[in-house]
Amino acid sequence: MILADVLTIAGKDLSVIRHRRSIMAALVLFPLLVGLGLPLVLVFAGRGKGGVPADVLPTLLTSFQFFFVTGAATLPTAIAAYSFVGEKIERSLEPLLATPVSDIDVLLGKALAAVVPSVVSMWVGMTVFMTVADVESHGKLDYWFFPNATAGISMLLLVPLVALVSAEVSVLVSARSTDVRSAQQLGTLVVIPFAALYVASEIGAITLDPGPMLALAAGLVVVAVALFFAARAVFNREEILTRWT
Repeated sequence: MILADVLTIAGKDLSVIRHRRSIMAALVLFPLLVGLGLPLVLVFAGRGKGGVPADVLPTLLTSFQFFFVTGAATLPTAIAAYSFVGEKIERSLEPLLATPVSDIDVLLGKALAAVVPSVVSMWVGMTVFMTVADVESHGKLDYWFFPNATAGISMLLLVPLVALVSAEVSVLVSARSTDVRSAQQLGTLVVIPFAALYVASEIGAITLDPGPMLALAAGLVVVAVALFFAARAVFNREEILTRWT
């Protein structure tokens, strides 16, 4: 692996992303809408009955912050799926693959371009959410709920790891796909298990305590490593060059 090549590829993809309005809108609007929208639930839920009970607030707030982990699985799909299929269609991938840059550097660079903006976007959204949620909940809890250990694990471990896994799945799919939309649709399947965890936490079926969260992070590390080797095995630059020229 040559770090300079990885960063060059990632930088090139990031410059393309800046000119795609749909992706930029998702990166900017999604975290802000969710970061401001979720605390509004605290304002309007049970408004006629005194609002959300104080004993329910910690569980509700913990579940809400996990929503950003789900978001970290969603945003990279559009970026990573387009990075291969979109470039195939526009005939901009072949010049890159014709260079001596290694397959590993290509995969890492494209995954990095999908992960970094998604993670930054979710961090901004989580910061907005935690700040507004603290303001809204402090009166009932008599203490600042955020930051806490669970939120720290979500923000610093789960969000980056989930974004990486999502990007790897999308790169894996798009490397073999011929249509951007189908690549994105297949890539979004990675969101399902995290959305299920979010729903399960909302209904009280599971608890998002630090222990389970760290176990989830450890599992994601294993999955990310396995997906990288799978993507490396599936990626075939010769096939791409011959099929798309």
